Amino acid sequence: MTTTTQPAAADSSDGGPGLKASGLYSRQLPTYFPPALLVVCAVVVSGAFALFGSFHPVPAAILTALAYLVAITASSAAVENSRRAKDRLVTGIVYCCFAVAVVPLISLLSTVAVYGIQRFDLYFLSVSMNGVIPSMDAGGVYHAIVGTLVITGLATVISVPIGLMTAVYVVEYGRGRLKQAITFFVDVMTGIPSIVAGLFVVALWILAFGPGQTNGLAGAIALSVLMIPVVVRSSEEMLRLVPNELREAAYALGVPKWLTVVKVVLPTAVAGLTTGIILALARVIGETAPLILTAGMASTRINGNPLEGDMMSLPVYIYKAVRAMGLSGEAGVYAEERAWAAALTLILVVMLLFLAARLISRFLSPSKG
Repeated sequence: MTTTTQPAAADSSDGGPGLKASGLYSRQLPTYFPPALLVVCAVVVSGAFALFGSFHPVPAAILTALAYLVAITASSAAVENSRRAKDRLVTGIVYCCFAVAVVPLISLLSTVAVYGIQRFDLYFLSVSMNGVIPSMDAGGVYHAIVGTLVITGLATVISVPIGLMTAVYVVEYGRGRLKQAITFFVDVMTGIPSIVAGLFVVALWILAFGPGQTNGLAGAIALSVLMIPVVVRSSEEMLRLVPNELREAAYALGVPKWLTVVKVVLPTAVAGLTTGIILALARVIGETAPLILTAGMASTRINGNPLEGDMMSLPVYIYKAVRAMGLSGEAGVYAEERAWAAALTLILVVMLLFLAARLISRFLSPSKG
């Protein structure tokens, strides 16, 4: 008779020799220790600045982050083990990078909100600058809001079908040199400066209608030149993420390829496609140079017709207000207030567009039927 002996299992409850030998079991720092250590580092660095020189938030924050990284790594290596020390070091670096990315954004939004709220009210949003002279404490941004919505709406109508169908061709049908040529030119168009797009449309408009013909449609075409490559690249990446098994399952059921793209591929990628379109829209909604050249900057009246003369937009309105800040007396003060309030309005418009896009992608997703 043969007997087998089972090896003794390492007791994980009390930190048996197996876990101790592998380095997986060790003491741990308390959960409150990292934030408490960060506070201590901040207090020490702030005290050193106050003692030896004038306090400045940026150097103090940098020294606090460096001191925290060194202290948390040394503490973890002494109490825990080298693996946890490396993990805490990398985690701290990630948090620092996140702070570097978020703090400027928060600073920008808070600055615009603080200065823009002084004039931002219902009156400012509901009237235009028609008949308002620089020295008057009057006028609003309604005509610029209308122009921005009309121009960017037309640019979206032009860009989204072209960009989406181009991406579908590249991913689903493209082969050979034509696909390579399309990909190459899309990449080149992605890096085109906005002023070049405006000059291209101005030259096109001069050839078609003669000099001096600026309107909202020309501005929309200029923005679409900038928007199309972004839509193509983002849509292309989203379509590539759709599993091939879904396409093969549709083909196995006898579904044609075009219907598979329409009924399977596009609905599956609708959330990513919507995000890409909104990113492209956010890329162009704040452009100023092409709109100055194509849509003009002299309009002060409410103009909702893209074919009827100059059309004001929020970026151009801000540009004009900033230029007027150099005027003496109350005119410069009023111009500065209008500039900050218009910047706040533009940020809110972009936020509303992002919210609408998220809601649309949520309701159109396959999980919602």
